[in-house]
Amino acid sequence: MEIAKLGEFGLIDRLTKDLKKNNESTKYGVGDDCAVLSYPDSEVLVTTDMLMEGVHFDLTYIDLKHLGYKSAMVNISDIFAMNGTPRQITVSLALSKRFSVEDVELFYEGLRLACEKWGVDIVGGDTTSSYTGLAISITCIGEARKEDIVYRNGAKDTDLICVSGDLGAAYMGLQLLEREKSVYYSQVDDLQKKIAAAQKEGDQDKIINLKSQISSLAQPDFSGKEYLLQRQLQTEARGDIVRKLREAGIRPTAMMDISDGLSSELMHICKQSGVGCRVFEKELPIDYQTAVMAEEMNMNVTTCALNGGEDYELLFTVPIGDLEKVKELDDVHLIGHVTDQKFGQVLVTRDNQEFELKAQGWNPLK
Repeated sequence: MEIAKLGEFGLIDRLTKDLKKNNESTKYGVGDDCAVLSYPDSEVLVTTDMLMEGVHFDLTYIDLKHLGYKSAMVNISDIFAMNGTPRQITVSLALSKRFSVEDVELFYEGLRLACEKWGVDIVGGDTTSSYTGLAISITCIGEARKEDIVYRNGAKDTDLICVSGDLGAAYMGLQLLEREKSVYYSQVDDLQKKIAAAQKEGDQDKIINLKSQISSLAQPDFSGKEYLLQRQLQTEARGDIVRKLREAGIRPTAMMDISDGLSSELMHICKQSGVGCRVFEKELPIDYQTAVMAEEMNMNVTTCALNGGEDYELLFTVPIGDLEKVKELDDVHLIGHVTDQKFGQVLVTRDNQEFELKAQGWNPLK
């Protein structure tokens, strides 16, 4: 169904008519000029992310359901990175005419799965047209007690540096998808050139045969690399780590999520906290599939782990007195410690050489 057939308000009604409220702070959601929220005893946290087709995602290899899921999760992750609890999101879409109503429903299906996982309400947004493809803007609203909020500027000398999960897998998943896309389109381009030549010759049988070859091009074999694809296509916000920290009685001194790469995010914390750091290469958590894929592509796996981005793991610092508590936490890894600012940001290699840590993560404006 063409979106124009429903119109803006018809589409909104179709997508949101059966939304149910999960949070007491959601007084009124979709259906009026504004959503109405109430946070009488908490600080309100607000974060916004834009995702642009061709910059942040490629519909060649991510379907709209996964894209909806990921779009919600990257915003929810920002609330967790402040040690908060996500409560509501607003969703704005700019759509070109190539998208149908059913396409947008798939996007919302993924969006709602992500929201249901963390008890988040969809309370509004906007839809409009686009000449250039799909643009997504999501705002996530959360809450936290004033004393619980964790900023980027609280790291202190001697604090421990920790990360959740593992690093570099999402980046290697992207490299894998880009490689297979390049191979596929190279084959298509070659066959299309042969079709053009056959058209000049007027050889209809050859044209039919070549077109058949395009439609039957072999799908890439991703066996043994499923985890890399999952990390790239099915982003997960680490609210479970926030919960574990609370249960263990650990309040991070600084925290952020790893969207643009560990090195970039760590340098943000160092700059805003006015400190230095020492990170140890041997302590970086790297999955086996990530290491194998990096070797296959002749890439340095440490560079991938430091600069890859899109891991959406949590990077945080804790007081050195919490060392034993941190050691007890599953899926949390101690990778270094905070130093005085005069010592700079340093990576200590496996053979104990020291290099200046450089921010080489994702920069969408370059």
